[in-house]
Amino acid sequence: MTRTTDARQKALATAERLFRTQGYAATGLTQILEESGAPKGSFYFHFPDGKEQLAREVLEAYGARTEAGMRQLAGRCENDPDRFIRALCKGIAKEMEAADWGIGCAAQNLANELAPSNRDFADALAAVFAAWTAAIAEVFAASSSSGTAQRRAMALIAALEGARSLARAMRSAAPFDAVVAQFTHAK
Repeated sequence: MTRTTDARQKALATAERLFRTQGYAATGLTQILEESGAPKGSFYFHFPDGKEQLAREVLEAYGARTEAGMRQLAGRCENDPDRFIRALCKGIAKEMEAADWGIGCAAQNLANELAPSNRDFADALAAVFAAWTAAIAEVFAASSSSGTAQRRAMALIAALEGARSLARAMRSAAPFDAVVAQFTHAK
């Protein structure tokens, strides 16, 4: 009889939380194992390439979940760019405030630490950011040319990632308010 455990999912969830709060380098494998409760042998069964494989899988899941959330939000906002931007900024700020400003973006943290020296990881990160850009560009497409929608979407992602860093340091939603002010039409 095959025994099933949730050790893999616990390791992924724990690693994502730790990468978002303290970064990749500051997160040790021992800490992931202790906090997830995953046995070491089980960990290497699920992640034979170790911590880097775990980080790659965290990135894939986080990236896909974030993209899906953006697409759902776009649908709820009826592809109204201003409404979408306001809701997106409010949602991110709310998540960060609920975590006492201690939680960042997994993709941003991994990009800062792994992309400069790891080309394969940089490519995976670029793919995640490209998917997010495409999802947001669809919101802007009704009122902009394709190229303009893509550039505006990429600029919004860059602004949001910067706003996350400032919000963590300032312990305030003010950076997200600034993004809204710059990316929406006054109403």
